[in-house]
Amino acid sequence: MTTEQQQPPSPAEFNRLVIEEFRANGGRVGGMFEGAPLVLLTTTGARSGTRRTNPVVYLRDGARLLVFGSNGGADHHPAWYHNLLAHPRVTVEIRDADAPGGTTAYEADAVPLPAAERDRMYAVQAGLDPAFAAYERATARTIPVVALHPAPDPAADPDPNPFADPQRRLAAGEQLLKAHEELRRELAGVLAAAEGASADTARDPALRDLRRHCLAYCGSLEEHHGAEDGALGAMERQFPHLAPAVARIREEHRDVTAMLERVRDLAAAAPQAAAAPAAAPVRAELRALAARLDAHFAYEERELLPALGLPAPPTRAVTPGP
Repeated sequence: MTTEQQQPPSPAEFNRLVIEEFRANGGRVGGMFEGAPLVLLTTTGARSGTRRTNPVVYLRDGARLLVFGSNGGADHHPAWYHNLLAHPRVTVEIRDADAPGGTTAYEADAVPLPAAERDRMYAVQAGLDPAFAAYERATARTIPVVALHPAPDPAADPDPNPFADPQRRLAAGEQLLKAHEELRRELAGVLAAAEGASADTARDPALRDLRRHCLAYCGSLEEHHGAEDGALGAMERQFPHLAPAVARIREEHRDVTAMLERVRDLAAAAPQAAAAPAAAPVRAELRALAARLDAHFAYEERELLPALGLPAPPTRAVTPGP
């Protein structure tokens, strides 16, 4: 083997080989990317206007993908990051077992995460893949984290952003208020059921009713947050100044999800509990959830409703204070 053959490929040649392998094998590649969640990210050159494609590791977060400008720990950002700052509309190619050829491509809008959310999500990625912790230690720069929001399909919806229309914004704000009111009312009912379920045996029907109410409420709240998560990306694109608030709302959704899991687990165990008082742990967790939701709903209404054309209502609580 000659000395020339022993030299590693240039970065451009390495990328070309990975891209060819990705497209030829339904999104699967070997080597250093084997087993890693990988997408091909195509950006438009900030100065040249030329379309360029790079393989990047991603982290899925709801409907969006997060990509990381690690550049192998180098002291400068990758070129694709500078490109998407100038031209945020990008193309994503991702593995899709149901698509012809095993991959699918779609347009996305790239939005760098604000500092606090960036720190949280980079820590998540570093915990999943230690290489990213090593990249961060290798450089003094802050490695950017970019959210890729699927762009609306003009063929499916000629309106590029539902929040561009003032009437639709107003309707969305009214729906948010209505959903919050219903969820407050439902949780107040679950809390009342918890206060009544003070029996000390698994045979008490109040415990069985409490379990049913808890599980139903958990499902309702998760459905509401799922719908909100789908709309937050469009709202962030329409109102860039809301990016810090949207990041906090997403984080609060994750916190509430963890609390719902605890409520669900405790409620499922309560009817089988043999020791008194079986309902007490559920009651305590529900009180904590109510307090968390009071603050969460109030923050959403205060930050989002003015952008939607509605005044934020006075602070309301699931239950009266002590």
